Amino acid sequence: MSEISTGMTRRNLLAMVGIAAGASAMYSAMAGMGYAGASDYKGPLKLEGDPKGTSVLILGAGLAGMTAAYELRNAGYKVQVLEYREKAGGRCWTLRGGDVFTELGGFKQEVKFAEGNYLNPGPWRIPSDHYAVLDYCKRFGVKLEPFIQQNYNAYLHNTNAFGGKPQRFKEIQADYRGQISELLAKAVDQKKLDELVTEEDAALLIESLKKYGVLNDKMEYVKSDDVSGYRGWEKDPGGGVDSAGVPSDIISLSDILKGRLWNDLITGESIDHQAAIFQPIGGMDMIAQGFEKEVKDLITYNVKVIKIEGGENGVTATYVDSNGGTEEKTAKADYCICTIPFSVLGQIDHNFSSDMTAAIEDVYYASSVKVGLEFKRRFWEQDEHIYGGISYTNTPITLISYPSTNFFSDGPGVLLAAYSWGAASYQFNAVPAEERIEKALEFGAEIHPQYREEFSNGVGVGWHRVPWTLGCYGVWRDMDAHYDNACKMDQRTLMAGEHISHLPAWQEGAILSALDAIQRLHKHVTGA
Repeated sequence: MSEISTGMTRRNLLAMVGIAAGASAMYSAMAGMGYAGASDYKGPLKLEGDPKGTSVLILGAGLAGMTAAYELRNAGYKVQVLEYREKAGGRCWTLRGGDVFTELGGFKQEVKFAEGNYLNPGPWRIPSDHYAVLDYCKRFGVKLEPFIQQNYNAYLHNTNAFGGKPQRFKEIQADYRGQISELLAKAVDQKKLDELVTEEDAALLIESLKKYGVLNDKMEYVKSDDVSGYRGWEKDPGGGVDSAGVPSDIISLSDILKGRLWNDLITGESIDHQAAIFQPIGGMDMIAQGFEKEVKDLITYNVKVIKIEGGENGVTATYVDSNGGTEEKTAKADYCICTIPFSVLGQIDHNFSSDMTAAIEDVYYASSVKVGLEFKRRFWEQDEHIYGGISYTNTPITLISYPSTNFFSDGPGVLLAAYSWGAASYQFNAVPAEERIEKALEFGAEIHPQYREEFSNGVGVGWHRVPWTLGCYGVWRDMDAHYDNACKMDQRTLMAGEHISHLPAWQEGAILSALDAIQRLHKHVTGA
């Protein structure tokens, strides 16, 4: 990984951004550094040429592994998949009422959500520019619905600002934009930018700022009906007698700046969060189920790989039952595609080269925690008129995401009540699930006082305690030094997964890495 001019690595810079400004700011920084962006998917694969009965062993039935299995079988390869869990999908995972899962350390949780409610512990949204995921969803009949990323009626919250009282997103957004527009318009009018813009452009700039910032003819952002049409009213306009709207007061630019509520204003504007964004109807694992229907007969479940050995004649994986079995079995093939996260692969006996071993050891896995809380009624809709979207906070829970489905229903609903990274996630990871839930209630009540009274049950997933990944997603310490080696065929094995992509943490990255690996494998096998 290259160095910033100060000598600071990009990894350290991202960590500092995450600590200081939150996960959304860190993601924006990732995008700017090339670690997130639009997909380069070119459409369905066409693997031409006869593989002549070549066999491929795939380790892991996440989206990368199942993509490889699906495409290779369609091209004529003999395919076998070994999967640690009792079902496919990997981090494409949804928890519903009746599910039971146990983390490392023996933290066992029984999910008690009402029918139809769920939590996605891993991926929870699909950007419109993640073309591969969207294409496979269409091909496999996975129905999608809109995911609401940005809601102007949601909240921005900082415990050190406004007496800890949350502020509506629309109020901060309108007032911040309006007052900055006023400052710039006045600077242009006073000819302080003459060296930067022509006279003609200056006139157009003032005209645009007046429109953009909702300024009056004096280039002022002031309390008015026009401004209230964006930031909201003190008293909403109505019908009949005494129904005129009452304009609302403006929050000063100084208070907005000092309160740092501008941190999350543009989160919804990065290319991976711009509307339209999607989610599968019924939970993210509907995508996993769509893939699984196509390749289920190829998968051996409940398998813990304990050794991988490649050589001139093929690859052998030794495995035991993942539920504590000790009887060793083997699976053999001409080639292997390994999608096991490097956090786990580094603990498996193997004979990979020193370059590949160094690459595996270079990747660490980000810490993250998600807490889902079910409430007896959808008070965020009924009391506060929030339909989907996200509220942001500087407390350890980081955000609250409101469900983008089943609007206006009377029954219980589930909030993503914490999505923590960095130091906060380490603290959440260190305690049992019931304590994670308690903390999510405690901090969430600072934004929604109804939390305690309306709470029903909850579930908390700490990704460093999830045995099949030991972390949320792969992060390279020195990508420039090791990434290319990780992509090379080594002992007849190719790696795939979100960690073998420039779209880390996204399902798109996992699928694209698999498509790249199988194309290179096919070229090698057929001599094309």
